[in-house]
Amino acid sequence: MTTLLDLKDITAGYGPVQALFGVTLALEEGEVLALMGRNGMGKTTTVRVIMRMLPLSGGTLFFGGRDIARLSSHRAAQAGLGLVPEGRRCFAQLTVAENLSVAARPGDWTLQRVLDLFPRLGERMGQAARTLSGGEQQMLAIGRALLTNPRLLILDEATEGLAPVVRAEIWAAIRALKGQGVSILVIDKSLKELSGVADRAVVLERGASVWSGRMARLGEDIAGRYLGV
Repeated sequence: MTTLLDLKDITAGYGPVQALFGVTLALEEGEVLALMGRNGMGKTTTVRVIMRMLPLSGGTLFFGGRDIARLSSHRAAQAGLGLVPEGRRCFAQLTVAENLSVAARPGDWTLQRVLDLFPRLGERMGQAARTLSGGEQQMLAIGRALLTNPRLLILDEATEGLAPVVRAEIWAAIRALKGQGVSILVIDKSLKELSGVADRAVVLERGASVWSGRMARLGEDIAGRYLGV
């Protein structure tokens, strides 16, 4: 397999406050990698570094074999990084159709494929995003990211705050994406759900990588020590 995303010893922070103290992870082409850890341990900060929304102060960051440490965020997106951000952040006043088309790029992911994945969006095309339920907004955020035709899809807390039935729909969609060979970095707290979709996991503690391995090897001892479950 080919390494798609490769972070080594990443350090970063917000002004004088250091938040990452050595994050190392690698994601292979076609793999689903879970980034895990308790709240405040650096998961979203790591995503911001990968997406070039936050500068790194040390370490190396490669995507597709290319050093992207000095890219701007829009150049990183053009390179093939697709983000579904925490909190969804749909364009509230735009319609579903407009949200889906605003960042669309040519490629295998077409509007019809997104609507096949999330049929409910097809029923809401003329509605403003602000009128959608939380679950529908999450589907819209995922669909919007897919239409950029990314090489890597990053899902930051994609099921947080959703009703159980909607969470199940989102996890089913993630499993479907995995089945289609989409490379995914997924940040979530649900060990049970991640166990059914992720190939490997990296666990963060206080801004540093403290465990990595096959998802099947993430036992109760590791979960109890670092995940609080």
